[in-house]
Amino acid sequence: MAAHAHVSTRTRRFREETSASPLQWLLHQRIDRARELLEATGLPIEEVARRAGLGTAESLRLHLARRNGLSPSAYRTSFSRR
Repeated sequence: MAAHAHVSTRTRRFREETSASPLQWLLHQRIDRARELLEATGLPIEEVARRAGLGTAESLRLHLARRNGLSPSAYRTSFSRR
């Protein structure tokens, strides 16, 4: 079945376990890490993006807005633990 769907058995199993593709899962992990950094630190947005593996502040803005509906600054204001 995996061959017919043009996905590896490992990818199929991963999707069954996580309900996401490996790339989607990794992106969610990176966004979660960025959220942690926004909540717990005062790092600049560009540095948060870099440390979370998202590369640029623009990439962080795009993905955080898609997932949480907030910009990094708005997220930090709403959820900061500092």
